[in-house]
Amino acid sequence: MDSKEVSLIIKWSGKEFPIEDLTEHDTVAVLRHEICKKTQVRPERQKLLNLKYKGKPVTDDVRLGAMELKPNFKVMMVGSLESDIKEASSRPEDIGSVVNDFDNEEDDNVPFENRDVYLAKINKRVKDYTIKELNPPREGKRLLVLDIDYTIFDHRSAAENGTELMRPYLHEFLSSAYQDYDIAIWSATSMRWIVEKMKLLGVTDESRDYKLVFMLDDAAMITVLCPLRGVIEVKPLGVIWGKYGQYSSKNTIMFDDLRRNFLMNPKSGLRIKPFSEAHLNRHKDKELLKLAKYLKAIAEHCDDFDTLNHRRWEDYLAKKRSH
Repeated sequence: MDSKEVSLIIKWSGKEFPIEDLTEHDTVAVLRHEICKKTQVRPERQKLLNLKYKGKPVTDDVRLGAMELKPNFKVMMVGSLESDIKEASSRPEDIGSVVNDFDNEEDDNVPFENRDVYLAKINKRVKDYTIKELNPPREGKRLLVLDIDYTIFDHRSAAENGTELMRPYLHEFLSSAYQDYDIAIWSATSMRWIVEKMKLLGVTDESRDYKLVFMLDDAAMITVLCPLRGVIEVKPLGVIWGKYGQYSSKNTIMFDDLRRNFLMNPKSGLRIKPFSEAHLNRHKDKELLKLAKYLKAIAEHCDDFDTLNHRRWEDYLAKKRSH
């Protein structure tokens, strides 16, 4: 089912901001989220002066398609920036420290309305987003998708160099995984920062006995309206699967410290224990060593990752050791 795209222009503070990543099924709440990304004006601060529905100011639950707006309709906005707004509304890597994640089993399987709208957004990413490919995929390899911040890197703690903020055993982990998996990076930040962090950690050094297949940034993510959590950004693996036919849910696993990032593909995600306060934890954190063993075990013993429950990865390892 195709969804009609909606394009708007936000006029604010003497400037115009095009908003194009919307469909008729998206709500005003999602529009506010997109406006925030462009202007840094938080949703609750935005006053959309000429956006009406049935003659009245719109509420956040009104769908954009219901207003029958013309393409590139200009929305007049009033909203003030305060000193704390940029930090509070940006989509940094540390968002997990201020927003609750999906901790309950049922939260991972939210009965989304109009799932077609999300499939349409994924298809749009497949069509329009260019994946930064570093090395060609290898035939017969599975796919490991890694987050950066709090997954393999503590970006908030103070340190004199990147090595002090790197999760322990990172290079050993990547070397082990590379034997069975193509390795991709997907971070909710800009590509410029992803490239810099990979250099900082030495991951892209030519001397490594592993290589990255490609990297994705925040522009590959999509916006989802969750009934319980509001508007959130997620990492739909369908973007990768749509571009690379050799990868699918049967052979892909994603590590992220935030479960909501793989909300569209809950069975493919493994929520890794966050790595923070590196100065206190880097001498005792062995998460990557254990997960390297898990990746090796499922690569050797499982032909279909859809049959796995990654929440019980430690139990899976324990059973394999006992046999």
